[in-house]
Formats: sequence, structure tokens, C-alpha cells
Amino acid sequence: MVALSGIKIDNLSKQEVISKIEQFLSENIFRQIATVNPEFILKAEKDKSFKKILNNCDLNIADGIGIRFAFWRFGKNLKCRFSGIDLMWQILQIADKKKLKVFLIANRNGLSTWQETADAINKKYPKLLIEGIDTIFQNLQNSKYQILDDRCQLVFCNFGAPYQEKFIAKLKKENTDIKLAMGVGGSFDFISDKIKRAPKWIRFLGLEWFWRLLQQPHRLKRIFKAVIIFPVKVILNK
Repeated sequence: MVALSGIKIDNLSKQEVISKIEQFLSENIFRQIATVNPEFILKAEKDKSFKKILNNCDLNIADGIGIRFAFWRFGKNLKCRFSGIDLMWQILQIADKKKLKVFLIANRNGLSTWQETADAINKKYPKLLIEGIDTIFQNLQNSKYQILDDRCQLVFCNFGAPYQEKFIAKLKKENTDIKLAMGVGGSFDFISDKIKRAPKWIRFLGLEWFWRLLQQPHRLKRIFKAVIIFPVKVILNK
């Protein structure tokens, strides 16, 4: 485990991550996973409750080329970057083998509904049981989460950080039937094909942010923080 700006990141290989998730899914304990990118760290520096939630997660996986550069800056080698969408597909593969039930919580103001996302997943895993809901974070803040199917063991939500992590943290206190929950940001849109993923060579070079900017120019402010502000802070940090 390595800490960046006080945020823990589990420095594991992809196989170690997969083994850890398989272990989680074999136990009857609620586990929270976060895929930490530069934007997460910048937000956590200003939001103490978000920072606390991240440090209480059962597994924090590095997502984003900026995290690799930050590791190098402090003399560490990051074993792997695991994007949220790739990790979600990996978990779904395990869920399909174990015949676990999935619940999708989609941002009602987003591009993809839970049903569109579920239909796309079922094209690859037709026997996987999936339920879900389209809602907004504000509707869930004071809820006891009766919306969740009692039989679901996996939860994915795409409110975006820090809302998805805060939702899951509260859910963790109130629900003991779920085995694993993860905030997945824009992953539903990739799965439903509303947003095209960058070609593999662009991903390999760590230029997903540029590809995303071309498709969604309104993300400029967020990308600027991750690509410019975060590296500068890392360089200046002693």
C-alpha cells in the first residue's frame, strides 16, 4: 500500500487484484472498491469526508496515467493501472461464473439508463441476473435504500466522485447482504456504447484523457485539473 496526498492506493498486480476480488465475492462481507485517479485525489484534498471514505475502502485501485507518474516521482513503481471500466468487466465475468445478482444504479441525468447498460452486459453474459434503477444522488441521501433488491450481491453506481463513494459508504452501514460495491463513473456509457472508448494504443500511451476531451469538450475543466494541476502538485510536493 502506498499513500498519495494521504490517500491509500493498493499497489497490486492485475492478477493480485483479481484474486482479491474473487476472495471478496466468496465471503459474506460488504466490500467497497474505489478506482482512484488524479481527480479523486484533488477532490479528497478539499473534502475530508471523501478522503476518509477512500481510506476506509477495502480496495483502492490506481486508475489514470497521472497516478503512475506520481509513483515514479516518489521512487515507487506502480504494478498496474486498472481502469474502472476494465475492472467492472472483470468483476462481471467473475459474477457470471458465480451466478451472482447485479444491481445497477444509474444517474438519471446521465447518458445511459440502467436498462440500456444491463442489455449491453447481457449481450456478453446472457445468464447474468441484473436489476437496477435510474435516480439522482439527492434522492438517496436520506433514503434507507429500499430500492435495492434483497438478493443482489453486487452494486455498481455511476454518480461520479465523490457522490458514488459517499453513497456506497452509507449503503455499507445499512446493508449486509451485498458482497461488493463500486462507483464506476462513466463506465455505463462505455458499456452502452454511448461513449466510444479510446483505441488500445491510446490507452497504452495514457492518452485516454485526450480522447475523452475530443468526444466531450465540456469535460475540459475536469481534464485540466487531472492533467495539469495534479502533476504540478506532485512535482512540487516534497
